Amino acid sequence: MAGETRPLRVALLAGEPSGDVLGAGLMRALREETDGAVRFSGIGGEQMAEEGLHSLFPITDLAVMGLVEVLPRARALLRRIEQAALFLLNDPPDIVVTIDSPGFTRRVAQKLAVRSFPLVHYVAPTVWAWRPGRALRLARLYDHLLAVLPFEPPYFEVVGLPTTFVGHPAVEILRAAREREAAAAAKGRGFRQRHGLAADVRLLAVMPGSRRGEVTRLLPVFSEVLARLKNDGLNLHLLLPTVGTVAETVKAAAAALPYPVTVLERADERYAAMLAAEAALAASGTATLELGLAGTPTVLAYKVNPLTAAIVRRLIRIPYAGLVNILQKRLVMPEFLQQDCRADLIAPALKALLTDPAERQRQIEACAAVAGQLGADEALSPSHRAARAVLAAAARRLPPPG
Repeated sequence: MAGETRPLRVALLAGEPSGDVLGAGLMRALREETDGAVRFSGIGGEQMAEEGLHSLFPITDLAVMGLVEVLPRARALLRRIEQAALFLLNDPPDIVVTIDSPGFTRRVAQKLAVRSFPLVHYVAPTVWAWRPGRALRLARLYDHLLAVLPFEPPYFEVVGLPTTFVGHPAVEILRAAREREAAAAAKGRGFRQRHGLAADVRLLAVMPGSRRGEVTRLLPVFSEVLARLKNDGLNLHLLLPTVGTVAETVKAAAAALPYPVTVLERADERYAAMLAAEAALAASGTATLELGLAGTPTVLAYKVNPLTAAIVRRLIRIPYAGLVNILQKRLVMPEFLQQDCRADLIAPALKALLTDPAERQRQIEACAAVAGQLGADEALSPSHRAARAVLAAAARRLPPPG
């Protein structure tokens, strides 16, 4: 009909579970900001599928991390990169948003040099931590960048890449989780009731990562940590929030852990578990920031292939791995990385968080300050700020290619 405008066509490319969460939030916000006049395509996981995305291929095909670990799957990953680029070039959308996963998204972007649509990247690479030259390379590929950390924009604007700090989506995710849990508790359906957990049982969240390599490296160490806690007389019930990429691996390993376990696969229950737990043992990554925003005292640990670690150690420019520690510029969450990722070192730190009220309170107060740094006090949610930046970028049409 004359005068009608067609829906905005947005393609989103996420390469791992954390990007799937971001993508789902962005999709919801774009739908609200456009009164539903938007259509989505691209690559995503379970949460983006719930928002209506039919993924070009399973996101699990891309869930690989590490410089060495990626080598056995390099050929398959290159095929997926080529497939994604051809999909976008053969049926161009109005705008493309790539989400985190730089090993995948950057390579797709490189194949989109001649294009008719703006290209936006969501989550700035950590140039402040290592390889600062990536900022200039990103500026040559993208038209706009959405940053989730407040100190990031200057690193990219100085090389000519317009950057918007939108806030960290974990802020709104945990806020929504708190509201859901409060409503459920008021109806007698709080987390413990839903999962048949007694009011006096002590809950420990165990989060060994969202990639197979992380889980297989960390779960044996975590299991030994838990055995030491049990030998010390701590009576716990374990909560194992997980994601589709590693759910079967986690469930298979859960039976061998030295405490009773509840495995949680749904995204909403993942965040409910973070809020319910007294403390957490987690792989370094987005989950430790989410745990901090949940107010759950956490010990973080991580290790990668030794060759990957040796390469990264030469490049890293910051003293901490966890985002809570980076934002606070001090050691808030204890970190046990690589050669220090050992049960004999981790167990005492975790025991302190379970038994020492002063140690718990110190971490909780520091994490409350982090929430403010990440936009928790802003009226507009991070996803909505991201959506408005995407819509503004879509309105700036590119000149015809060639």
